[in-house]
Amino acid sequence: MSTTRRGWISAFVGVGVLLLAVPVVWALGGGGREQSPLVIGHRGAAGYLPDHTLEGYELAIKLGADYIEPDLVATKDGHLIARHEPNITSTTDVGSHPEFADRETTKMVDGVAETGFFASDFTLAEIKTLRAVQPLAERPQQFNGRFEIPTLEEVIDLAKRWSKKLDRTIGVYPETKHPTYHAGLGLPLEHRLVKVLRREGWNNRRAPVFIQSFEQSNLKLLNKLTPVRLVQLVDANDVAPDGTITYAPPFDRPYDWTVSGNPVLQSRTFGFFATDEGLEEISTYADGIGPWKPYIVSSRAIALNPDGTVADANGDGLVNETDRALLPPTDLVERAHDHGLLIHTWTFRNEQRRLASDFGGNPVNEYLLFYRLGVDGVFADFADTAFASRELFRLEQD
Repeated sequence: MSTTRRGWISAFVGVGVLLLAVPVVWALGGGGREQSPLVIGHRGAAGYLPDHTLEGYELAIKLGADYIEPDLVATKDGHLIARHEPNITSTTDVGSHPEFADRETTKMVDGVAETGFFASDFTLAEIKTLRAVQPLAERPQQFNGRFEIPTLEEVIDLAKRWSKKLDRTIGVYPETKHPTYHAGLGLPLEHRLVKVLRREGWNNRRAPVFIQSFEQSNLKLLNKLTPVRLVQLVDANDVAPDGTITYAPPFDRPYDWTVSGNPVLQSRTFGFFATDEGLEEISTYADGIGPWKPYIVSSRAIALNPDGTVADANGDGLVNETDRALLPPTDLVERAHDHGLLIHTWTFRNEQRRLASDFGGNPVNEYLLFYRLGVDGVFADFADTAFASRELFRLEQD
């Protein structure tokens, strides 16, 4: 057990275990104070603006986000930029740049062949000629092609500026995307990330920073390189009609386990992290766990088709989350806290098709359920809804 991480984190979550809404539970440097549960602007304000842009991060802050989340990938010349994946085809206008047409290629990312344009084949100067686009057709498209692709340094500088402007601490919650893949390219992420944090004066325990990853070995390395808080992400492939979490490549286990050659790791799934043994292991190198929501509250099909698949229970001609009903919550939140870990869960979205029938079409009801269960933070595409729901939750507790 890492006594440094265990000791600090136990104080942080002590009241949270009691499921009380405590407005301030931890003081940051510079007079800032950290909220609980945290509102984390997922990819910025992804529900309104293209992912991972300075404009999106700024909007998330204005809408109440405590932290903004840049996913990090590396350019050819080693700069860390904010993109959801190394493959930038669906999140930028690169396809409309004829000068880059010959860069389209096929690469193996975590064992899966992907065709497109990859950040690692572009210099930062070339990346700066591209503009972000909204990857989801159901979301606003009028801002496509307007905003640059930011570097990690630019995201941190934005958070610092807005912290001063609003007189409240805005943190940054970077994710190291596909660390094994980047290491294979000769562009490992970990030292680059720590170098930026050090240069920005944020490589210390009280810095408003969490680093997250779906892989484990790079978090263990980061635990040696930096004192900032670390979070182990927990993924899965899908949820079966009966509510069981399912696993299939590449979402079955951390990819560093898959290529480790270690038969014990190769026999595990992400589900290991949700066991007491897994939580205890996480607590030796990280400060929190970031599970997909169904690990905390899953859902089952309301009705089934003859072949056992989820049926269109509400008769709207579509099959989605509205055709499912919630199952009783698991005890993962309580057990994570028992192991001295924070628990930040993802991803909360407002679209009707993404909400289980129990929520009555109102995303606030989903937030309130998870806040009442005692989570320490939520990743939200719509930070305003997460913020308003937290205010309602606090009124409930008064």
